[in-house]
Amino acid sequence: MKLVEIINCQKQLNVYEALLKDSTIRMSCINGLTMDDVSATNMKISDANLSDLEINGAQMGGAYIHSIGMPPEGHPHYDPNAKQRPLKFEDCNLEGSTIDDCDLSGVAISDCNLTGMTINGILVEDLLAAYKG
Repeated sequence: MKLVEIINCQKQLNVYEALLKDSTIRMSCINGLTMDDVSATNMKISDANLSDLEINGAQMGGAYIHSIGMPPEGHPHYDPNAKQRPLKFEDCNLEGSTIDDCDLSGVAISDCNLTGMTINGILVEDLLAAYKG
C-alpha cells in the first residue's frame, strides 16, 4: 500500500472506489464533506466540531457515543455563555441502547414504542399508567 501525505495545503479531493483503511486525518477542515456508500467500521472521531452533522441510512450497531456537548471548562474553546443546540433523533432503532449520565432536560419523546423502557429502573409504561390513572 502506498502512503500519500498531504500536509499544510488546500485541496478538494474526489475519491472513488478507494481503500483508505487505517488512514488518519488530524487538524484538518473537512466542512461540507460528503461520504456516500462507504464502510466506516471502527472509525473514531474525537475533539471535533460536528455541528449540523447528518447521518442517514447508517447501521450503527455497537456505536459508542460519549462526551458530546459544549467544550468543558478548562478546554481551550470553553465558553461559559455558549448553549448546546438540540439534537434530533428521528426514525431510529435504539432498541436495547443505554443512556447514562446525560442531561435530558427538555427532551421530548413522541410516537415511540416504549415497551420495556425504564428510567432509573422504573418501567415507563408503569409511570404513564400511574399518570393517566
